[in-house]
Amino acid sequence: MHRFFKSLTGWVLVGACLGYLAARIFGSPEMIAAGDTHPFYGLVMLIKTAFIKALFMLIAPIIFFSLIDGVVRVRDQASMRRLGAYTIGYYLVTTAIAIAIGLCAVLLWHPWTEHAPGGAIGASEKSSESLATSDAMAPGAAPSEQYRRVEPRQLIDLKSDSPARILKGFLLRSLQNPFAALAEVNILAIVLNALLIGLAAVLVLPGESPFFAFIHGVNRVFQKILSWIILLAPAGVFAIVFDFTLSMESNLFAQLLKFSLLVLGATLIHGLIVLPALAYFLGGTCPLTLFRKMGQPFLVALSTASSAATLPFTMRTCEEELGVAPSVASFVCPLGATMNMDGTALFEGIAAVFLAHLFDVELGTSGVIAIFTMAIISSIGAPGMPSGSMSGMQMVLLAAGIPLEAIGILLVVERPLDTFRTAVNVEGDIVGALVVNKKMSRGGESS
Repeated sequence: MHRFFKSLTGWVLVGACLGYLAARIFGSPEMIAAGDTHPFYGLVMLIKTAFIKALFMLIAPIIFFSLIDGVVRVRDQASMRRLGAYTIGYYLVTTAIAIAIGLCAVLLWHPWTEHAPGGAIGASEKSSESLATSDAMAPGAAPSEQYRRVEPRQLIDLKSDSPARILKGFLLRSLQNPFAALAEVNILAIVLNALLIGLAAVLVLPGESPFFAFIHGVNRVFQKILSWIILLAPAGVFAIVFDFTLSMESNLFAQLLKFSLLVLGATLIHGLIVLPALAYFLGGTCPLTLFRKMGQPFLVALSTASSAATLPFTMRTCEEELGVAPSVASFVCPLGATMNMDGTALFEGIAAVFLAHLFDVELGTSGVIAIFTMAIISSIGAPGMPSGSMSGMQMVLLAAGIPLEAIGILLVVERPLDTFRTAVNVEGDIVGALVVNKKMSRGGESS
């Protein structure tokens, strides 16, 4: 119990429970009608808006610099083209499989909708307005006008099912100069510019260029600022859950439990079936041997929820227990701690569909495509630390037009689920080392 209250996760859960209980005990429709003029509800909305705005101000720089940093990490082994091609190809394929499992699971079975028809927060006329609209409120506006729902911006038109129109929507949003993209928080353009800048830097700059150190340093600075904002999560989650519970008819915690069980089930399918199958057929390693020898990094991943913290154990297991060549392990595992986030991609896909239901955002064919694409891209740039997927989750939410405040809902269950998906991320790195080592040994290039 002492360790529970010393952790941020414990305080986030406490804040969520207090927000839920406060809304059920003290909340009333009069609070919504009074809006900011109600003393307590006005304070709650102030905390909620401040927390969301603090997250929102970091979206563009974190995505931009983390993706560039992820791309330039490959430069150290740029001469090893075959090794790099096998590694990145494996990461992209397994990440795509993971997100496909998650989306198939959530589209075929979404249990949180069974007892909540029309109960999503999007059906309310109050809570899902955009931050820009909140800033533009007139001080004397009527409550009904202040809390009128406004659809959030989307990367593409979700009602456009024509492939040509979908492609046109992506192009129009992505082909923008980086300064305008950062200023307008145009996520798709930020991603494209970051990838192009990172690739160009690797190709034209020498390895000792200060540009690489600058990008890495700036990325670490913004990640540190994000860690400070995350410390405010208990208060932010209290306000978000209070407001959410006050404005909806369905049981939030019951839906979160069903969501968590679905995420856990899909994650287990990927970790217990897909990855062991790849290790057996492509890496030549029996699943039982794999599970027996990767026990140490698996336990470290579960306890730390950090792929980066587990990296030394991952590399030692690959080299000493599974016989992976040091040249392969030293490339595949560190790169995997940054780029190979199977569990994260799976979680983000399911979470986006779940939150779209809660916030009454309709997902058409192009909406699913947007989620699929952005979940893969965002998982590549996710930092290998506890709750590192939250910055990438922002990208996925904006891709589908889901309000950013939805992240506060995820924080209630995100950290417990983070431990399991981190373990799957680490397992994916180990299996990747086995598969790439097998491919390289056939060509006589591993040592």
